[in-house]
Amino acid sequence: MTEFIPPGTRWFNLPSPFPMKRGGALHGARLAHETWGRLDAERGNAILILPGMSPDAHAASNPGNPAPGWWEWMVGPGKPIDTNRWFVICVNALGSCKGSTGPASLDPATGAPYRLDFPELSIEDGADAAAELVRGLGIDALACLIGNSMGAMTALALLNRHPGIARNHINICGAARALPFSIAIRSLQREAIRNDPDWNGGHYDSARYPENGMRMARKLGVLTYRSALEWDGRFGRVRLDSERRDDDEPFGAEFEIEGYLEAHAQRFVRRYDPNCYLYLSRSIDWFDLGEAHGGSTENALAEIRNLERALVIGVKTDILFPIQQQEEIAAGLRRAGTETRFLPLPSPQGHDAFLVDAERFAPAITGFLRTLHSVSLLTDKVA
Repeated sequence: MTEFIPPGTRWFNLPSPFPMKRGGALHGARLAHETWGRLDAERGNAILILPGMSPDAHAASNPGNPAPGWWEWMVGPGKPIDTNRWFVICVNALGSCKGSTGPASLDPATGAPYRLDFPELSIEDGADAAAELVRGLGIDALACLIGNSMGAMTALALLNRHPGIARNHINICGAARALPFSIAIRSLQREAIRNDPDWNGGHYDSARYPENGMRMARKLGVLTYRSALEWDGRFGRVRLDSERRDDDEPFGAEFEIEGYLEAHAQRFVRRYDPNCYLYLSRSIDWFDLGEAHGGSTENALAEIRNLERALVIGVKTDILFPIQQQEEIAAGLRRAGTETRFLPLPSPQGHDAFLVDAERFAPAITGFLRTLHSVSLLTDKVA
């Protein structure tokens, strides 16, 4: 069991006990986060970023950690999320192995890792933890809440469960509920991990580690994070050169795409805890914003009444969180009275486009946040 905590990580102590949606509670739990910029005197310029399943809180370089972050081109002085103007917070998801309390963390009751004794984890638990962090920083209302992928699910839960916590919202490649295709893919990923004999019911260590299961899980995930259009453009039917093939292995890797998937999986496999992967993956499958609203996603979105503006971005080639899910979110927020723009982008990179397609995403987010800044300045002048 290993946690992978980047330098410069800060921690916020959650209330103890911290109740979990599906039962049980965490004691002595904490939420990892990093910050950029300065909070203004009115505490009105805060932006919270809720990332996807695997990223840590290190979205961009900062004095505590000068290494480039996973959203380096997006966050920083003069960048789309301009830290000269905004106080930016990024959290690591509850249940992760990258600083926030999760299955790889030590259980204070036993002094040993939680492993499968960690309580059942829901997206709503992550939302409630984020709400505690926001309030704990003395912020009454975020200027903007930004969520990507799983983080966009968490953002919807946060807005729904904590009315008024944000004035504006950017929802990127999100969904108000998990659909059968994405549930099926994640189910296969979990099966690959659980069927690896070295998983051992969650009791593994560095010497006996479910490496093959994690490799297969990551390969399945990567296939859904991008699009067939991108795979064709990047790799076509190019074959591996002789030095990278094992001709003695029957049915071994032969094409460049196979080599890419293997290299990507190898980089990931020992950098993410398998039990955390299982817990967070299942939390995404369980998520249904309409569950507490008679099973109606429309009714649940209609309860989000305190937002002023929203930008909902989808990618036309996304097969994991398909574009109709972002259309559903935008329509629901409009019905709730939020001034909402829906932006379907033609990016070829699929679900992960928000991580790599600066050409399309940067102008959209820059424009939305500049609008908020202009409105804020106008309000200050009137006041």
